[in-house]
This record gives sequence, C-alpha cells and structure tokens, in this order.
Amino acid sequence: MQKEEAPQAVIAGIDEAGRGALAGPVVAGACILPAGIPPPRFIRDSKQLTPAIREQAFAWIAAHCAFGYGIVQATFIDSNGILPATERAMQEAVVMLTTKKHPTYLLVDGRDTFWFDYPHSAIINGDALEPCIAAASIVAKVTRDRLMIELDSTFPMFGFAVHKGYGTPQHIAAITTTGPSPVHRQTFLSSIQTTTSGPSQKAAAYTPDHA
Repeated sequence: MQKEEAPQAVIAGIDEAGRGALAGPVVAGACILPAGIPPPRFIRDSKQLTPAIREQAFAWIAAHCAFGYGIVQATFIDSNGILPATERAMQEAVVMLTTKKHPTYLLVDGRDTFWFDYPHSAIINGDALEPCIAAASIVAKVTRDRLMIELDSTFPMFGFAVHKGYGTPQHIAAITTTGPSPVHRQTFLSSIQTTTSGPSQKAAAYTPDHA
C-alpha cells in the first residue's frame, strides 16, 4: 500500500504600505507564490525597487500568483488608531486572497501580532527575508501608490503623486499653508501649525471610494 504524502503547506505573505504616512489609506497586501516557479529577482522588498520595477513586479504577480489587498482610509485610522487600521487592512487582504486560493499559514511582516482566521507568525524584516512577504509588500505599495496618484488629481496642492502622503518638507509646507484635506490623518498632524482654519470647499466635499 502506497504511503500518502502529507499535503503541501500553502504559505501566504502579508505586508502593509503607508503606515507612517500623514495622508491617505493604509494598504495591506497578501500573496501566495506559485509552487515550482522560482520568483524573479525583482520579487524583493518593495522599498528596494524603483516605481517602474515595482510595476513590472506587480504585473508578474498578477499573472502568476494568488493575491489580495485591503484598503483602510484615514477616517478609520483617526477613529481607531493605526494598529487596528493595519490589522483590518491585512484581514481584508486575506479575505480577497481566499477568493482565489486558501492559505494554510500566514507569514506577516513586522513584530506586531494581529488576529487572523489562519495560523500565522510575525517576522521582523520579513519583506527582506521571505519572497512571499516581499511579493505582498509589492502588492501593497503599488496599490497604495496608484491611489495616491489618483488623489493628487483631486488635491494637487499637496503633491501626493510625488511623496505619496509621507511627511516631506514639501508636504508639510502645503499642509501649513492650505490646511489638511479629508484624506489627511488628523491624529498624525498635531505638531503641524496651519495658517488656515480648515480644508477648502473642494476638500470638504470629498468622499473616498474605499471604506
């Protein structure tokens, strides 16, 4: 009688982008790499890649991998905090992933322990150590960068297409001059003094497409 082989583990990597930004959502990515196909050299920590190479890597992921992403807006971050927002984004990414393929184990970048329906572990610098986490970091980063470029057309005064919502001198100067927009994280801006009492009429009327 032939001995049955144990089922192969299906490992998904999980990572986020935008956790430290002053504006825009926090976005998480989840990715399962294909079995038997070595990942290309550009599947590595998204921070080490140029925007053009990240887009190339994302195209490879879309063609060969099961992946998902989750998007949590600044309003949720302000109401609940960045850690619960990051957890929610990661959970949403896993839910989207499972519409394509179910993992048996999750590898999550970082030191924080979040709640998932699957067994998991956190790995510090996981995006540099585990290819599946690196792929998830690319999904998260590319998805978020595209969203910030879209927001730049709505709020061109802030330069979101350039800095993606992070606290560059250009960005802080724009907040100081014009006041924050609805996509800014008010709880992240306590040290920035503005010269205006509130957002512009266009900014006040903005409603995000994603929850």
